[in-house]
Amino acid sequence: MGRWRPPPPKSSPYITAPGFAALQQELRDLWLRRRDVVAALSAAAAEGDRSENAEYIYRKKQLGGIDYRIRYLQKRLPTLKVINQNPGNNQVRFGAWITVECDDGSTSEYRIVGADEIDHHEAYISVDAPVARALLGKYVDDEVDIKLENKAHTLVVLTIEYR
Repeated sequence: MGRWRPPPPKSSPYITAPGFAALQQELRDLWLRRRDVVAALSAAAAEGDRSENAEYIYRKKQLGGIDYRIRYLQKRLPTLKVINQNPGNNQVRFGAWITVECDDGSTSEYRIVGADEIDHHEAYISVDAPVARALLGKYVDDEVDIKLENKAHTLVVLTIEYR
């Protein structure tokens, strides 16, 4: 069996304005951090035998990770579409804060954002996620049936806000 895997499905190119600004700032920070890592790598390489030099090996691996993320951001940022308009209606759209009630009586608050910014906040869910896809286009008091982890759930939309 080979190691080849099919590429993952492409994520939506949408992002909020603060998420886009955060990615741009991350790219600038990575370039500054890369400069420091390259200097540390040069110092470690000057110490002599590189095959047993743990500092050199560590810095080389760290530089590879930074370069990988820089390449990703440089390819991804130009393809992103910044959505910063408020739709002005009470329908669930991209960027909305939604409060839902689960079938067990608990409430949860989510914000539908782009796939590139879901790790910045625990209440953010990707527009590509099954819950977000089910909620898109719904209004207050609409019920949404969704299957998660082989279990059916019913969500009721309580509030929709655009902050």
